[in-house]
Amino acid sequence: MTERLPPLRWANRVTRILNTVFGEERFPVKVADVARELSQQLFPEDPISLVKGASLPGFEGALYPDPSGKKGWAILYNTDIASPGRVNFTLAHEFGHYLVHRLDHPEGLQCSQQDMVRWDSAYRQLEQQANQFAAGLLMPLDDFRRQIDDHAKPGLDDISGCADRYEVSLIAAILRWLEYTTRRAVLVVSRDGFILWARSSKRALKTGAFFRTAGQPPIPVPDCALPMKRDTLDGSKGSIPHDAGVWFKEPCEELALFSDQYDFTISLLHLENMKGGYTYIEENEDDVYERMIRRTPGSSWLE
Repeated sequence: MTERLPPLRWANRVTRILNTVFGEERFPVKVADVARELSQQLFPEDPISLVKGASLPGFEGALYPDPSGKKGWAILYNTDIASPGRVNFTLAHEFGHYLVHRLDHPEGLQCSQQDMVRWDSAYRQLEQQANQFAAGLLMPLDDFRRQIDDHAKPGLDDISGCADRYEVSLIAAILRWLEYTTRRAVLVVSRDGFILWARSSKRALKTGAFFRTAGQPPIPVPDCALPMKRDTLDGSKGSIPHDAGVWFKEPCEELALFSDQYDFTISLLHLENMKGGYTYIEENEDDVYERMIRRTPGSSWLE
């Protein structure tokens, strides 16, 4: 009988199996091998029988019944994607669809990048669940915490080290860190002088440090921020302290990285962990955080 588990329970179950077989130093996860082997063991009558790259214009990946007519399922990923981290996350995302959603979607699922970042309908919530599974599988929080402590203030090089360890994108690694850090921090992704999307840590969100982008007019990047001063930097990244009134009504430190490949800027904003003088959200912190995640367009794990 096929088990129906929520995505994080599936991720934890697979992680425990991998820890038992390979130990803690088992990263990055070889998703294609894991998906084929575990599906054969867990669901021998309905396994993943094919993992293959193909040119999929407009799509990151897909889960289909095996096109050869064999029993089982095929995971397809877009070979036009240049980033190994995006490919790896796509494979894990589709594996999540297989474990969590295949019984309710016997004709399969295909995932564009837009599908994977817009969660404003029941179908889009399937993409959020597949993202949750992929993040839990590729970047288990217990291992991530061993790389960067809950209270640490990491630089981009520190988080890049985690991205390399798990073979995911820098943005995916930052988003995972934001899930558990006790610090007040905000990730901002911008292009052409405007914020594309943003994500706050729970502590930052609780103290009102966030940007609402869903259904709102475009938010301009502050003139003094690094995305607006690229020509003053040596190379593709830099850092700068900001006074109050630049990004927020309080000082912050901005770490920025310019991506020529994807034509956007990543800004990680570190704020001080101070309680006095800030407006706190009175609602349950976790509920607010989850709602903000669901409403944040463009917050893809794939960039």
